[in-house]
Amino acid sequence: MPLIKSAKKKLRQDKKRQKRNASQKDYLKEVLKIARKDPSVEKIRIAVVATDKSVKNGLIHKNKAARIKSSLSKLLASEPAKLGSAEKKPVKKATVTKKVKKKTTK
Repeated sequence: MPLIKSAKKKLRQDKKRQKRNASQKDYLKEVLKIARKDPSVEKIRIAVVATDKSVKNGLIHKNKAARIKSSLSKLLASEPAKLGSAEKKPVKKATVTKKVKKKTTK
């Protein structure tokens, strides 16, 4: 047990962070498990967002996140027949008109 006041505070902070990190890792594992079991566009999107957030918070390494996202996208690509909503419809591009200012001579 720490004797110094600052060491005691550090111990309290570490315990809080440990609980928070554990709950975030559990959430990530659960989301990934659900997405892998029954892949759909929405479930995979949620899993990718959770993965990105865990990288941002320092829970997992960015290369591990890349591997996870890659494997999830392969699941999506391997089952296009199941996923009717996965096919993207062509989107019409909006036409942009620019107003050109005429040069005036003085």
